[in-house]
Amino acid sequence: MSQPRIFLADDHPEVLDALRFLLKDLGEVVGTVTDGLALIEAAQRLKPDIIISDISMPGLNGLEATRVLRRCVPHSKVIILTVHRAAVYVSLAFDAGACGYLLKRSAVAELPQAVLHVLAGDRYVGQGVGAQEVWASGR
Repeated sequence: MSQPRIFLADDHPEVLDALRFLLKDLGEVVGTVTDGLALIEAAQRLKPDIIISDISMPGLNGLEATRVLRRCVPHSKVIILTVHRAAVYVSLAFDAGACGYLLKRSAVAELPQAVLHVLAGDRYVGQGVGAQEVWASGR
């Protein structure tokens, strides 16, 4: 099986660099962007297997982008990686079509595991996320 194609979206370039390094052995990082509008354009062109996106980005936030991505690249699976831990954000992310949700503070420990779960067709809810029990059970 070939390595999954991973695309990264975050408005902080240093976060993108750290994620690229963290995921280098797990898949091919095919691109990065720093805003939601660029995410939509690049995802349509590159058709990644996994998209890892922050919520807070200029142009189009990660939740709105996820909603659009579900329509224009339905085979791409979105994982939200954010600082927002409140249950309302988790709910909004899954309602928008995300397959995973985890906190940036736990990315080093959890992101590779989250990618593997989502690639296998499972949902992933990271440690420390609000309402974890509800979302882990598939809502």
